[in-house]
Amino acid sequence: MKRLEGKVAIVTGGAQGIGMTICQTFAREGAQVLAVDMSDLKYTYEGVTGYKVNVTDRTEIEQFIKDAVNQYGHIDILVNNAGITRDALVQKMTEDMWDAVINVNLKGVFNLTQAVAPVMLEQGTGSVVNIASVVGEYGNIGQSNYAATKAGVIALAKTWAKEFSRKGAAIRVNSVAPGYVNTEMMKTVPDKVLDPIRAKTMLGRLGEPQEIANAVLFLSSDEASFVTGHNLSVNGGLRL
Repeated sequence: MKRLEGKVAIVTGGAQGIGMTICQTFAREGAQVLAVDMSDLKYTYEGVTGYKVNVTDRTEIEQFIKDAVNQYGHIDILVNNAGITRDALVQKMTEDMWDAVINVNLKGVFNLTQAVAPVMLEQGTGSVVNIASVVGEYGNIGQSNYAATKAGVIALAKTWAKEFSRKGAAIRVNSVAPGYVNTEMMKTVPDKVLDPIRAKTMLGRLGEPQEIANAVLFLSSDEASFVTGHNLSVNGGLRL
């Protein structure tokens, strides 16, 4: 039997990279996947339906969740993957750069989870996975805003794990913190930048999107039925 047979999963930031790989992995494992992104998604992958939703717009989110429940009857999995970067040293970072990253990467996670939580609490079951980053664990030069959001979603996962289970609901909340992953965006980065990262990684290479998706799949599935409030680092042994 497929690991997510009969499940309905929402994945934000599902248009490309890690998010798209998560969507396709979930679909192969039997889930009906609702891929959310700020741009129009023209998915042709069986089991994946694209939805244009701005994670910073609470009205759009509320309508999306209402429509999803009306159509599918339940929501079993939420993967908060949507994220952006606006990098600069702290003394050069503008307020707009700070606010943009905070709004998508942190408030967007709050918005989606707050909208989905009543559905899962009524069901008594569910799994939420926040996509964090090694940068949220160890920090990184020029990424104050991004590091703050990714540390934040780890803390949110631990907090929500406590809140959602306190009255006996089997709702699990975890986070996954990827290292540097070989996405399309990363392929534009020169080797002179990536080689030091590989050298600091115990396994000596970048990760692959599928390796991150595999970790998210585990935490989303019943195989992780006794795992909650946990941050899973998937970084090949990288230490920044």
